[in-house]
Amino acid sequence: MGMDKALLPWPPQPTGAPGGETFLSAAIQSLNAFSDLVIVVAGKNEAQLAPVVYAQGAFIVTNPAPERGQFSSLQVGLQEVLNHGRDAAIVTLVDCPPVSAATLERLCEAFAEAASGTWAVVPEYGGKHGHPAFWDREMIAVSLKAVATSNAQEIEHQYRQHIEYVAVDDPAVIMNVNTPQDYSALASAPSK
Repeated sequence: MGMDKALLPWPPQPTGAPGGETFLSAAIQSLNAFSDLVIVVAGKNEAQLAPVVYAQGAFIVTNPAPERGQFSSLQVGLQEVLNHGRDAAIVTLVDCPPVSAATLERLCEAFAEAASGTWAVVPEYGGKHGHPAFWDREMIAVSLKAVATSNAQEIEHQYRQHIEYVAVDDPAVIMNVNTPQDYSALASAPSK
Protein backbone atom coordinates (compact mmCIF):
# COMPACT_ATOMS: atom_id res chain seq x y z
CA MET A 1 0.00 0.00 0.00
CA GLY A 2 2.91 2.36 0.52
CA MET A 3 1.65 3.21 4.00
CA ASP A 4 0.11 1.55 7.04
CA LYS A 5 -3.40 0.43 6.05
CA ALA A 6 -4.70 1.34 9.51
CA LEU A 7 -3.85 4.98 8.81
CA LEU A 8 -5.48 5.25 5.38
CA PRO A 9 -7.95 8.15 5.30
CA TRP A 10 -11.58 7.31 6.01
CA PRO A 11 -13.84 7.83 4.23
CA PRO A 12 -11.62 6.95 1.28
CA GLN A 13 -10.33 9.84 -0.75
CA PRO A 14 -10.01 9.31 -4.53
CA THR A 15 -6.64 11.05 -4.54
CA GLY A 16 -5.44 9.66 -1.21
CA ALA A 17 -5.74 13.16 0.27
CA PRO A 18 -6.11 13.28 4.03
CA GLY A 19 -9.62 12.62 5.32
CA GLY A 20 -11.18 13.36 8.67
CA GLU A 21 -10.57 9.88 10.09
CA THR A 22 -8.54 6.76 9.39
CA PHE A 23 -9.56 3.14 8.87
CA LEU A 24 -8.44 2.50 12.44
CA SER A 25 -10.23 5.42 14.10
CA ALA A 26 -13.43 4.73 12.16
CA ALA A 27 -13.31 1.04 13.13
CA ILE A 28 -12.79 1.86 16.80
CA GLN A 29 -15.65 4.38 16.74
CA SER A 30 -18.03 1.90 15.16
CA LEU A 31 -17.11 -0.85 17.65
CA ASN A 32 -17.24 1.45 20.69
CA ALA A 33 -21.01 1.67 20.30
CA PHE A 34 -21.36 -2.13 20.59
CA SER A 35 -18.56 -3.10 22.95
CA ASP A 36 -17.32 -1.90 26.31
CA LEU A 37 -13.67 -2.54 25.37
CA VAL A 38 -11.85 -2.20 22.05
CA ILE A 39 -8.39 -3.76 21.83
CA VAL A 40 -6.11 -3.06 18.90
CA VAL A 41 -3.21 -5.40 18.21
CA ALA A 42 -0.14 -3.65 16.84
CA GLY A 43 3.17 -4.93 15.62
CA LYS A 44 6.18 -2.84 14.82
CA ASN A 45 3.76 0.02 14.07
CA GLU A 46 2.69 0.50 17.70
CA ALA A 47 4.21 3.99 17.97
CA GLN A 48 2.28 5.19 14.91
CA LEU A 49 -1.03 3.59 15.95
CA ALA A 50 -1.01 4.42 19.67
CA PRO A 51 -2.08 8.09 19.33
CA VAL A 52 -5.08 7.08 17.20
CA VAL A 53 -5.99 4.20 19.52
CA TYR A 54 -5.79 6.28 22.71
CA ALA A 55 -7.62 9.25 21.15
CA GLN A 56 -10.56 6.89 20.53
CA GLY A 57 -10.54 5.47 24.08
CA ALA A 58 -9.31 2.03 23.02
CA PHE A 59 -6.47 -0.14 24.29
CA ILE A 60 -3.40 -1.29 22.41
CA VAL A 61 -1.41 -4.47 22.82
CA THR A 62 1.70 -5.39 20.88
CA ASN A 63 2.37 -8.68 19.16
CA PRO A 64 5.99 -9.35 20.18
CA ALA A 65 6.56 -11.45 17.04
CA PRO A 66 4.38 -10.12 14.21
CA GLU A 67 6.55 -11.96 11.70
CA ARG A 68 4.73 -15.13 12.83
CA GLY A 69 1.73 -13.88 10.88
CA GLN A 70 -1.75 -12.45 11.20
CA PHE A 71 -3.10 -15.33 13.28
CA SER A 72 -0.47 -14.76 15.94
CA SER A 73 -1.77 -11.19 16.26
CA LEU A 74 -5.30 -12.51 16.61
CA GLN A 75 -4.11 -14.83 19.38
CA VAL A 76 -2.43 -11.91 21.19
CA GLY A 77 -5.67 -9.92 20.99
CA LEU A 78 -7.85 -12.84 22.14
CA GLN A 79 -5.60 -13.47 25.12
CA GLU A 80 -5.91 -9.80 26.01
CA VAL A 81 -9.71 -10.12 25.85
CA LEU A 82 -9.50 -12.86 28.48
CA ASN A 83 -6.93 -10.87 30.49
CA HIS A 84 -9.50 -8.07 30.73
CA GLY A 85 -12.07 -10.50 32.15
CA ARG A 86 -14.24 -10.70 29.03
CA ASP A 87 -15.59 -13.93 27.58
CA ALA A 88 -16.54 -12.80 24.08
CA ALA A 89 -14.98 -10.72 21.32
CA ILE A 90 -15.86 -8.93 18.13
CA VAL A 91 -13.07 -9.82 15.70
CA THR A 92 -12.24 -7.72 12.66
CA LEU A 93 -9.29 -6.73 10.53
CA VAL A 94 -7.92 -3.23 10.13
CA ASP A 95 -8.03 -3.47 6.34
CA CYS A 96 -11.79 -3.99 6.31
CA PRO A 97 -13.88 -0.84 6.01
CA PRO A 98 -16.20 -0.23 8.95
CA VAL A 99 -19.58 -1.88 8.56
CA SER A 100 -22.83 -0.04 9.16
CA ALA A 101 -24.32 0.38 12.62
CA ALA A 102 -27.36 -1.60 11.41
CA THR A 103 -25.07 -4.52 10.52
CA LEU A 104 -23.38 -4.43 13.93
CA GLU A 105 -26.77 -4.23 15.63
CA ARG A 106 -28.04 -7.23 13.63
CA LEU A 107 -24.93 -9.27 14.51
CA CYS A 108 -25.16 -8.31 18.20
CA GLU A 109 -28.79 -9.42 18.29
CA ALA A 110 -27.97 -12.71 16.58
CA PHE A 111 -25.09 -13.32 18.99
CA ALA A 112 -27.26 -12.57 22.03
CA GLU A 113 -30.04 -14.84 20.74
CA ALA A 114 -27.77 -17.64 19.47
CA ALA A 115 -28.72 -21.19 20.31
CA SER A 116 -26.77 -23.20 22.83
CA GLY A 117 -23.71 -24.66 21.17
CA THR A 118 -23.17 -21.62 18.94
CA TRP A 119 -19.63 -20.36 19.41
CA ALA A 120 -19.60 -17.64 16.81
CA VAL A 121 -21.78 -15.43 14.65
CA VAL A 122 -20.31 -14.50 11.27
CA PRO A 123 -21.81 -12.09 8.73
CA GLU A 124 -22.53 -13.24 5.22
CA TYR A 125 -23.06 -11.17 2.09
CA GLY A 126 -23.59 -12.58 -1.37
CA GLY A 127 -22.75 -16.07 -0.13
CA LYS A 128 -19.38 -14.98 1.26
CA HIS A 129 -18.42 -14.91 4.93
CA GLY A 130 -16.78 -11.80 6.38
CA HIS A 131 -16.11 -9.52 9.31
CA PRO A 132 -16.73 -8.59 12.00
CA ALA A 133 -17.22 -11.98 13.61
CA PHE A 134 -18.59 -12.38 17.10
CA TRP A 135 -16.80 -15.10 19.08
CA ASP A 136 -17.64 -16.55 22.47
CA ARG A 137 -15.26 -18.15 24.99
CA GLU A 138 -15.26 -21.54 23.24
CA MET A 139 -14.17 -20.09 19.90
CA ILE A 140 -11.57 -17.97 21.68
CA ALA A 141 -10.27 -21.06 23.51
CA VAL A 142 -9.86 -23.19 20.38
CA SER A 143 -8.15 -20.29 18.61
CA LEU A 144 -5.70 -19.81 21.44
CA LYS A 145 -4.84 -23.52 21.36
CA ALA A 146 -4.27 -23.55 17.59
CA VAL A 147 -0.79 -23.26 16.11
CA ALA A 148 0.21 -19.72 15.17
CA THR A 149 0.47 -20.71 11.50
CA SER A 150 -3.29 -21.33 11.42
CA ASN A 151 -5.76 -18.73 10.26
CA ALA A 152 -9.19 -17.70 11.47
CA GLN A 153 -10.86 -19.09 8.36
CA GLU A 154 -9.40 -22.56 9.06
CA ILE A 155 -10.59 -22.41 12.67
CA GLU A 156 -14.06 -21.32 11.61
CA HIS A 157 -14.27 -24.11 9.01
CA GLN A 158 -13.07 -26.70 11.52
CA TYR A 159 -15.83 -25.68 13.94
CA ARG A 160 -18.50 -24.63 11.43
CA GLN A 161 -21.13 -26.71 13.24
CA HIS A 162 -20.78 -24.14 16.05
CA ILE A 163 -21.12 -21.08 13.81
CA GLU A 164 -24.26 -19.20 12.86
CA TYR A 165 -23.97 -17.33 9.57
CA VAL A 166 -26.11 -14.22 9.44
CA ALA A 167 -27.08 -12.71 6.09
CA VAL A 168 -26.66 -8.93 6.07
CA ASP A 169 -27.23 -6.27 3.42
CA ASP A 170 -23.79 -4.71 3.79
CA PRO A 171 -21.06 -5.41 1.22
CA ALA A 172 -18.46 -3.94 3.60
CA VAL A 173 -18.48 -7.23 5.55
CA ILE A 174 -16.60 -8.94 2.71
CA MET A 175 -14.33 -6.09 1.62
CA ASN A 176 -10.59 -6.04 2.24
CA VAL A 177 -8.23 -3.31 1.17
CA ASN A 178 -4.92 -4.92 0.27
CA THR A 179 -3.71 -2.84 -2.68
CA PRO A 180 -3.85 0.78 -3.85
CA GLN A 181 -6.32 -0.44 -6.50
CA ASP A 182 -8.63 -1.84 -3.78
CA TYR A 183 -8.52 1.51 -1.99
CA SER A 184 -9.18 3.44 -5.20
CA ALA A 185 -12.14 1.18 -5.99
CA LEU A 186 -13.52 1.74 -2.50
CA ALA A 187 -13.04 5.49 -2.88
CA SER A 188 -14.92 5.56 -6.17
CA ALA A 189 -17.73 3.21 -5.07
CA PRO A 190 -21.11 4.87 -4.57
CA SER A 191 -21.88 5.38 -0.91
CA LYS A 192 -24.77 3.49 0.61
